[in-house]
Amino acid sequence: MAKRVEHKNKKTAEGATAPRKATASSKKRTVPRPGREKFLPVSRADMDARGWDACDFVYICGDAYVDHSSFGMAIISRILEAHGYRVGIICQPDWNDPESISILGEPRLGFLVSAGNMDSMVNHYSVTKHRRHTDAYTPGGEAGRRPNRAVTVYGNLIRRTYKKAPIIIGGIEASLRRLAHYDYWQDKLKRSVLLDSGADLLIYGMGEHAIIEIADALDAGLPVDQITYVDGTVYRTSGEGALDAVYDYHLLPSWDELNSDRLTYAKSFNIQQQNMDPITGQRLVEPYPNGIFVVQNPPSATLTTQEMDEVAELPYARHWHPDYDKAGGIPAFSEVRFSISSNRGCFGECSFCALTFHQGRVLQVRSHDSIMREAEALTHDPEFKGYINDVGGPTANFFRPACNKQLKHGVCKNKRCLWPSVCKNMVVDESGYTQLLRDLRSIPGIKKVFIRSGIRFDYTMADASDEFMLELLQHHVSGQLRLAPEHVSDAVLSVMGKPSRAVYDAFCRRFDKINKQYGLNQFVVPYLISSHPGSTMKEAVELACAVRDMGYMPEQVQDFYPTPSTMSTCMYFTGVDPRTMKPVYVARDPHEKAMQRALIQYRKPENYKLVHEALIAAGRRDLIGYDKHCLIRPVPPHEGAAPKKGSGKAKGTGGINRPHADSRHKQTGAASKQHRGPGGAQQMNRAQNAAARNRAAQGRQGANRQGRRG
Repeated sequence: MAKRVEHKNKKTAEGATAPRKATASSKKRTVPRPGREKFLPVSRADMDARGWDACDFVYICGDAYVDHSSFGMAIISRILEAHGYRVGIICQPDWNDPESISILGEPRLGFLVSAGNMDSMVNHYSVTKHRRHTDAYTPGGEAGRRPNRAVTVYGNLIRRTYKKAPIIIGGIEASLRRLAHYDYWQDKLKRSVLLDSGADLLIYGMGEHAIIEIADALDAGLPVDQITYVDGTVYRTSGEGALDAVYDYHLLPSWDELNSDRLTYAKSFNIQQQNMDPITGQRLVEPYPNGIFVVQNPPSATLTTQEMDEVAELPYARHWHPDYDKAGGIPAFSEVRFSISSNRGCFGECSFCALTFHQGRVLQVRSHDSIMREAEALTHDPEFKGYINDVGGPTANFFRPACNKQLKHGVCKNKRCLWPSVCKNMVVDESGYTQLLRDLRSIPGIKKVFIRSGIRFDYTMADASDEFMLELLQHHVSGQLRLAPEHVSDAVLSVMGKPSRAVYDAFCRRFDKINKQYGLNQFVVPYLISSHPGSTMKEAVELACAVRDMGYMPEQVQDFYPTPSTMSTCMYFTGVDPRTMKPVYVARDPHEKAMQRALIQYRKPENYKLVHEALIAAGRRDLIGYDKHCLIRPVPPHEGAAPKKGSGKAKGTGGINRPHADSRHKQTGAASKQHRGPGGAQQMNRAQNAAARNRAAQGRQGANRQGRRG
């Protein structure tokens, strides 16, 4: 039975609902679709049906309405409801029509605004800045239902319509743009989205604590411009003596200084990323012209295990709104419908990932019992076929904080937990996650539990026990284990904050040893990134040679995408590593980036010219010829020719060079589809018909990596 969650609302002004309890439903679903009554109001009719004269908050969002704990809009609205507040939701309004945000009337306390689960620009544009043709968070996958820079557009639309209504912005787009940031699509710095959107407050991070503290303050009658004390928020102040009431702050470089010197921005960004811990983080102040200051309060406290459980077990309808049925529903929901989120935050701290800036480095974990309750509830869904698609979070096998001192003293400002090697203070313990997987498999009705959110292989290598590896290989790998080494060059891996190639090779040898010991026929499929800062043509060729030795061609390759507020994006813009201020090579020219990308897929005939040019530029003519080690032949392939097969029988048994020669000709099943951040690959081992099998393994692009779960 689901856990009962109780909240108390001590402040109930006139017009507010009485305190009420929110209890996750423990009843079996007897119909394939929930009724409208399970959803929060989305129309006047819904409000009338509940006897509401007005909403306390109106939530305006760039995503369609999916009432599930993997969607930030659902979490924030449900937690407000649990605390006694009336919430109405307007999804994907027409930003050219003021009436579209007025259908629920003016809220009593304020508007909440989010672009959705993805940054709207990442949602709209590929890394080559071409417009995407679909939107996974819109009914039927239809594109064009939200504006570019949605938080800014929605905020200004509200401000023009309701002059004095408080506006609170949040979600991934606002969170990662809370201070001055590099914008890849305009190729320039942009100021805080708080200023451009016309909002009063910005909530960064996941926001559960902050939104209730703000709601209670507004409900008590406190003007929004006086709510300056809430952790996890950003506000603006201006005028003479504006900073007199701001205490214990670090003054960042001004907007004018940032615009005049890219190195100044790198230094500012480093200060920001050092202050992302709720215990050690300082208040940051960013000055703007005309006496305006943007103040970022310290991060909100991490959620306790009990709070994580309460958030996960709010009474979500666990489906899209019934109005979307005719369009075929919301494509993104299929990725998470039968998945379970077990943790939040990540101490892996990859340079290209924004999770550190959004969720922080301290791991927050749900209890074993809460996860088991959710899994048992899934078995009562008539559409559940017995397969849980994922149990994890940003990193699946992180199931406890990196070390005990983090909870008392905070994270280290100038050290990483896993890079350049595993910290001596880290408590490596995969036993809790291992036991969870075992117990999930024992639930009647569950046939298989997959791990799609990925594991950190260097963390597993630091575990002296093979217990987790055995559990993983025997029960949770379906022929292929997808890992993310991202590259093979130690120079590039160092910039990425990823473990060295030797660690990955050692993992693969351990993987092969256990497979052989237990008679399993499984292999590793790596994810790779091209054109990441630090990657010259030399490193790109090195990666292509590693692909050659794999014996198959990755069908999809992720070119580095400079999304807002990642360490790698700062490198891309400034040309230096902000932690050391040392120069980093950056491939900015689109043609060079195309060559680096083509090298990974050198077998494709359409890539021949780019690959040939890249090899000449890198001084690697030795890789052009007829020998088995060559990547391409001196003569271009005939037009319409299929990609050539792997270059002979690869050598070696371990690491990224291993051929999987014993398994690749025996593998007959279709590749299981895999959802992974932007440009996530669906890859398959080369068999007798390499071209056909690669087409079968071709995957779909999912939610961007920076905000996959919130």
